[in-house]
Amino acid sequence: MKKGFLIDMDGVMYRSAELIPGAVEFIRILREWNIPFLFLTNNSQRTRRDVATKLERMGMPVEEQHIFTCAMATARFLARQRPGGTAYVIGEGGLLNALHQNGYAVVDKSPDYVVVGEGRTLSFEMLEHAVQMVVGGAKLIATNLDPNCPTQHGTRPGCGAIVSLIESATGIKAFSVGKPSPVMMRIARKELGMATSETIMIGDTMETDILGGVQMGYRTILVLTGSTKREDLAKYAYQPDIVVDSVADLCDPDKLLHEVLPTMNRDDDTPHDIREWVAANS
Repeated sequence: MKKGFLIDMDGVMYRSAELIPGAVEFIRILREWNIPFLFLTNNSQRTRRDVATKLERMGMPVEEQHIFTCAMATARFLARQRPGGTAYVIGEGGLLNALHQNGYAVVDKSPDYVVVGEGRTLSFEMLEHAVQMVVGGAKLIATNLDPNCPTQHGTRPGCGAIVSLIESATGIKAFSVGKPSPVMMRIARKELGMATSETIMIGDTMETDILGGVQMGYRTILVLTGSTKREDLAKYAYQPDIVVDSVADLCDPDKLLHEVLPTMNRDDDTPHDIREWVAANS
């Protein structure tokens, strides 16, 4: 029974620096059942190794290969569009590292692309340079369009807010690669090694996680531990396939086996080891 999970992190696995109850247990179940999974993040600041280390220190049993960031998706996209290109970057280590790993040079003059991610060292001078480069012909790329980012100290402007300033000044719209863009959703699914019908997206945000999953034809699960409340669902023309209070609800082997996984394979060919695991843990 082939299936795999794409999982948002903030609001699904943790809030600020606190793990959400059931998060660690859910990942342990996926690993014990040998079910592939990737954590997807629209934060381009950290490398995948940095993100994995953060999760490990929180007690999450993951490795580097379980992380996929919008910075990685952006760099791979650009490498296919223009191999060996150049970029002027507003962002931090995660984005810079991903671009370098995909054959890109970071420059201060005449870039092929202006690439915008999250940044805590943003200056007006950097924005002015970016505007001039875009007006001069550089293509504007956003790692994501999230308007803000939650932090331990509250909300701060996100990549989308930075990009909107450049868009307003130039009159040119950015191309966004991060969730819900099909670019990132498709690259992540291929990284996972699953077909469309075998992929399940778990997230807490309707406008990114669930929208991206719906548009790609993935099975979608909304958790209510993040930015979306149950009463918010009436506002959307699209709906998740399953709504749960938290990821802890997916730790019930019977629920996971009979409500989540069978929708991915209706031939009931669940391996015996999973059935035995359910019997032993029910």
